[in-house]
Amino acid sequence: MTPELESAYTGRRLAERIATVASGVAVVLALLPLFAVIAYVASHGARALSSSFFSEPIGNSGAGMANAIVGTIQLVFLASAMGIPLGIAAGLYLAEYRATRLARTVRFAADVLAGVPSILVGVVVYAVVVVWMKQFSAFAGATALAIVMLPLVTRTTDELARTVPDSLREAALALGAPRWRTAIFVVLRTAAPGIRSGCLLAVARVCGETAPLLFTAYNNRFYNESLLDPTATLQVQIFTYTMTPNEDWHAQAWAAALVLVAIVVVLNVVARKIVPEKEAP
Repeated sequence: MTPELESAYTGRRLAERIATVASGVAVVLALLPLFAVIAYVASHGARALSSSFFSEPIGNSGAGMANAIVGTIQLVFLASAMGIPLGIAAGLYLAEYRATRLARTVRFAADVLAGVPSILVGVVVYAVVVVWMKQFSAFAGATALAIVMLPLVTRTTDELARTVPDSLREAALALGAPRWRTAIFVVLRTAAPGIRSGCLLAVARVCGETAPLLFTAYNNRFYNESLLDPTATLQVQIFTYTMTPNEDWHAQAWAAALVLVAIVVVLNVVARKIVPEKEAP
């Protein structure tokens, strides 16, 4: 090897090592906040976890947050039932009629809605739903969360449905299938694993929303008797307890935060398991 080639080879090896080290440092810096948050919440919240935390409602002797956990699950399930089907339907329309003016308008609106602060969504739902019903309710809270979830599910479905090869659509249409059957039974089924992952990530996102619930579901020291009653949630209870000087309530807030973080982590892990790494969008 000539001196010139050897010098060039040495320079490339040095650049490769520098790039590898820089990438490793960037990965560590990116993961450090995540592990720091989880470790800090776990160290403070684990001490307050007990059987009564998961069995006793707020305010009883040996108070826990059983009703807040139930309320959070109710809101998330109801919001998913409202937001996910509508988001998938809208995303399919955007993918199948991508060149139309309406599709471009809806896509732009979804992008704008995804960037709107969630507290504004809560204010709008308060003005439209809470004022009309004349009371806070789980239904109003779920509506606000569904609106936050809607653009995420819509854009995820749109992007994944557009990756389905046009040859599959053309084959179905050539066999006489109408456009709507092709969209549902060919396009949607092909992109279903990725769409499921996107839906779970959207659910994980709304699990941490607090501001919309302050204006809609509000809070409740007891179990709500129906979806039309105010509802306790972990998010609002964390906010309420951290605003007080009571150390016991601070410990309860840390425990609730740990449960909420665990829910989000589990949902994200499930989302990654549903779609293998090689198939992830």
